[in-house]
Amino acid sequence: MPARKPEECDILLMEALQRKDLETVVALYEPNATFILDSGEAVTGQAAIREALKAWIAFDEVSFTTEIEAFQSSDGNLAITRGTWSGITKRTDGNPVTLTGKNAEVVRRQPDGTWLFVIDNPRGAD
Repeated sequence: MPARKPEECDILLMEALQRKDLETVVALYEPNATFILDSGEAVTGQAAIREALKAWIAFDEVSFTTEIEAFQSSDGNLAITRGTWSGITKRTDGNPVTLTGKNAEVVRRQPDGTWLFVIDNPRGAD
């Protein structure tokens, strides 16, 4: 399911991560999109983003909550999204762990009217 509004990029991303559907996750990014790792390093392109997000797919039973806001450019073709998210999963010892962040992204309207990530920084507003 494609994103029909800028904020849906984040929502669909988290739903796909919960389903462990890496290909749907990667399809939410433009071919030359940039993803910012927790280390602050930037990786570019869908292949590099796929590798970076494999760790999220490996989490056991992760469930996410999020609040997202979107701010569109005057021509309606670019948007900045920001929000807060949390994910609850289990450590290898079975104990729960909560992951949190404040995200900031740039998304772009595609020719078919859908939206894709151009820059994704899951902790960009931390």
